[in-house]
Amino acid sequence: MPRGDGRLSHDLLPGEKGPQDACGVFGVWAPGEEVAKLTYFGLYALQHRGQESAGIAVSNGSQILVFKDMGLVSQVFDETSLGSLTGHIAVGHARYSTTGASVWENAQPTFRATGHGSIALGHNGNLVNTAELAELVADLPQTPGRATKVAATNDTDLITALLAGQTAADGSPLSVEEAAPLVLPKIKGAFSLVYMDEHTLYAARDPQGIRPLVLGRLERGWVVASESAALDICGASFVREIEPGELVAIDEQGLRSSRFAEARPKGCVFEYVYLARPDTDIAGRNVYLSRVEMGRRLAREAPVEADLVIPTPESGTPAAVGYAEASGIPYGSGLVKNSYVGRTFIQPSQTIRQLGIRLKLNPLKEVIRGKRLVVVDDSIVRGNTQRALVRMLREAGAAEVHVRISSPPVKWPCFFGIDFATRAELIANGMSVQEIGQSLGADSLAYISIDAMVEATTIAKPNLCRACFDGEYPMELPDPELLGKQLLEVELAGGADAADALRRP
Repeated sequence: MPRGDGRLSHDLLPGEKGPQDACGVFGVWAPGEEVAKLTYFGLYALQHRGQESAGIAVSNGSQILVFKDMGLVSQVFDETSLGSLTGHIAVGHARYSTTGASVWENAQPTFRATGHGSIALGHNGNLVNTAELAELVADLPQTPGRATKVAATNDTDLITALLAGQTAADGSPLSVEEAAPLVLPKIKGAFSLVYMDEHTLYAARDPQGIRPLVLGRLERGWVVASESAALDICGASFVREIEPGELVAIDEQGLRSSRFAEARPKGCVFEYVYLARPDTDIAGRNVYLSRVEMGRRLAREAPVEADLVIPTPESGTPAAVGYAEASGIPYGSGLVKNSYVGRTFIQPSQTIRQLGIRLKLNPLKEVIRGKRLVVVDDSIVRGNTQRALVRMLREAGAAEVHVRISSPPVKWPCFFGIDFATRAELIANGMSVQEIGQSLGADSLAYISIDAMVEATTIAKPNLCRACFDGEYPMELPDPELLGKQLLEVELAGGADAADALRRP
């Protein structure tokens, strides 16, 4: 099976790491439908959320079959593999790793045997009490025929093991549904879960609702997905969001809902800035409209005399449209994007690497020559991409280059599913906006304010997680050594001594 290298997010330079997405999850309960193919197309719509691995699990009512591999959805599956996945329930996952290495063992859905059958689970998000959960898994009773040892090195496998391994007071195994109200309240962090046993599809969302999760209706079934755009592609109608702290179960008896925690909404504002597809709605607000409004507000906060507004394709396009509209400066396409560079498995030579951003973007010299440009993008992480872009535009004849960013400076790491650079690598730490602009070689640089960004979403500020911008995290975090991406790799490599080191004092 081909091994995927994932996309170069944010039109990055080869080898540069920017804000990476978390994961995409999809689930369907639909007797009589080709659920594997529905899930395939649902994952295809969610491919932007994760490009490292993909997998689908299907139940035919008596057993669960899982097929997963490294690479993009279109590389992992073909007609033959999808044809072998027959049943009436399916769970799918497209992964970007935020806990655990990008290896086959960590691909999802994860699978575990239970005392009543088995469970397959997909997870979007990232947990902050992984070490604590690892202890709970280690303390599970050893049951013949049911593994309790962590087989993978991601937080998702810990959730799966806990749901699979719960027992009653008399030692008898609990069902997956009976285990949920015991396990879910113990999980801290961001989690939008889609999982199943042989007969039932489940969906659960953390009490803060940090990552999106929606419910849709098919003519003969139900769908749950990370984004509403995935419902559209498989012909499902949007019903509602899975509420923060809610567990939904779907089987032949219909849909039932229960609550395992009180809702304390803190949806991720970066979903509106960059992560989600522009054709997705989150909390009743269309993402594209939010981004256009961010551009309008940015134009009012940071005006400049210029001849042309151009986006960094394609992440900056909606905000550039809004900036042009509010400023009265014409909008244009000054850069041509090669959409396929991020799909290659061949690493560029040093000579090509030095050409930098031209692997992804090339200027339209006839459009930009002699022009004063406003270049709009959604965020700056390290600044390497924007620096190369400014240089390229000047070489192509731009008279001035003014950079405008439709989110505030990224100053803090995310522990809830976005894999930013480390805080030390974030260009906004230790440098003023003017200094960053000088570093990029721009004639001017301006960011949108936090308040203007939030207002563009129409969501109340207290209901949004803005931690990467203001450092105000929606929950208490453990000590830094208990938050590492390779936390479980350390434990497995170090054995008992490393495991003891993970335990709280």
